[in-house]
Amino acid sequence: MPEGHSVHRIARQFTLNFVGHRISVSSPQGRFAQGAALLDGLLMTDAQAVGKQLFLEFAAEEDAPRLWLRVHLGIYGAWDFAGEITADATTASAAGKMGQTGMHGVNLADHEDSLHSIGAPRRTRLRMAERETEQVLAEFPPEPVGQVRVRLLSETAVADLRGPTACEVLEPEEVAAVIAKLGPDPLVDDGTAAEDRFTEVILRKPTRIGLLLMDQSVVCGIGNVYRAEILYRARLNPHTPGKNLSEDVVRALWKDWSHLLHVGVQTGIMLTMDDLSEEDQAKAMASLEDRHWVYWRAGLPCRTCGTNIVLEMAAARKLYWCPQCQK
Repeated sequence: MPEGHSVHRIARQFTLNFVGHRISVSSPQGRFAQGAALLDGLLMTDAQAVGKQLFLEFAAEEDAPRLWLRVHLGIYGAWDFAGEITADATTASAAGKMGQTGMHGVNLADHEDSLHSIGAPRRTRLRMAERETEQVLAEFPPEPVGQVRVRLLSETAVADLRGPTACEVLEPEEVAAVIAKLGPDPLVDDGTAAEDRFTEVILRKPTRIGLLLMDQSVVCGIGNVYRAEILYRARLNPHTPGKNLSEDVVRALWKDWSHLLHVGVQTGIMLTMDDLSEEDQAKAMASLEDRHWVYWRAGLPCRTCGTNIVLEMAAARKLYWCPQCQK
């Protein structure tokens, strides 16, 4: 499932390439025909990410009443972009897919708004390899490929949505109600109030910290990868009840999540190992296996102490941790 950094990057692609444009909205698959009809021909006026949820705002004119398209990609959802995608200050004819968490990213030296795969891997007209690649389209717009729930088409760019968990048109007050149920997101709530809210909730909960970090009403955007890595970086046993933690430890968790989220948005990958040598940095950018401390390393020796990394199930999700470093 895409984690918070992925959805923020998708929102940036929409801001760069669709906001300010009048959009043709359709449902090639047919399952979103009614919702598409409500948005078709409107101006996209905003794109926002809150945790794992994307909100696209539409209006007939700048000062007209708003409608919002809410999308949650879930496990299988993905956005495919094509056309004159603005990856930096220039405009290049390109195609790209926003896909799953495990896909490859970009070099740290590259611009943060480059095309990146952030969703479920699937065959497309663009080949995704170790690096993001761009290619000139033979025609524009390209024909929809596969089960496209929603197609958003401007005069220069197209975005196709496949396989989302949630896809619906909402009124502004309905959007506010959805967001009110979510925990804070460091990229949306960057003040001390968000940190205080996170800290207060954690410290009063008897629930294990390994479950609390995955609860989107407690904190937005953290998924399996970031959960495992944040806990390891803090040397915290995932089974420790939130109420048993110190305030300093909880505040440090928030600050580390904010740090890792910013890195993920900038680079397009979940790189959770800091201060790497030039050689190790190159390995991390090239290979998923060299980016994390414990995630996806079940049975392998801990990078710090040599103890085998443990894999267990927690609320039907895989949890990786080191029983020695995280006593």
